[in-house]
Amino acid sequence: MTVAGRMTGRDFERLDPTTSTFYAELRPISDDFVPEAMAVCGLDRDLLVREGRDPEEAMKSAAKWITETCGKATPVLAAYPLSYDWMWIYWYFMNFTGSSPFGHSRCIDIKTLYAAKAAVPIGWATKRQMPQEIRSTRRHSHHALDDAIEQAELFQNLMTWRRS
Repeated sequence: MTVAGRMTGRDFERLDPTTSTFYAELRPISDDFVPEAMAVCGLDRDLLVREGRDPEEAMKSAAKWITETCGKATPVLAAYPLSYDWMWIYWYFMNFTGSSPFGHSRCIDIKTLYAAKAAVPIGWATKRQMPQEIRSTRRHSHHALDDAIEQAELFQNLMTWRRS
């Protein structure tokens, strides 16, 4: 996780997404997994079984990081696509900490935000079809922290974008 920015009223303030981050590799909670999905992210499942962080400890640390990082501001999860990240993060927070720092609905889908601002169908809201000035300059590596930083830059660019 990283911080993309802060909203003050209607004003969005960009923050350097590399400055404050949270990253944890969790120990698997089940033997049920999709090998092809593991291959995409490049993680070693056997190593995670041996050395991954305990999910309860990691999620409590993540919640603490969010609370400390946000201070009095309200945390909102932004992701592309939100549906994938939200399911996982919300479930893990609820199951391992009993609550979510994002509540049950403080989240925003970057894909939907683009579709609304660009006035295009959701099917056209792909990164390839977004104007170059919106896209992040970072490569999508499938490493969770790298991708969070990439998505933060995309979100920042979209929040300040004025369609011509």
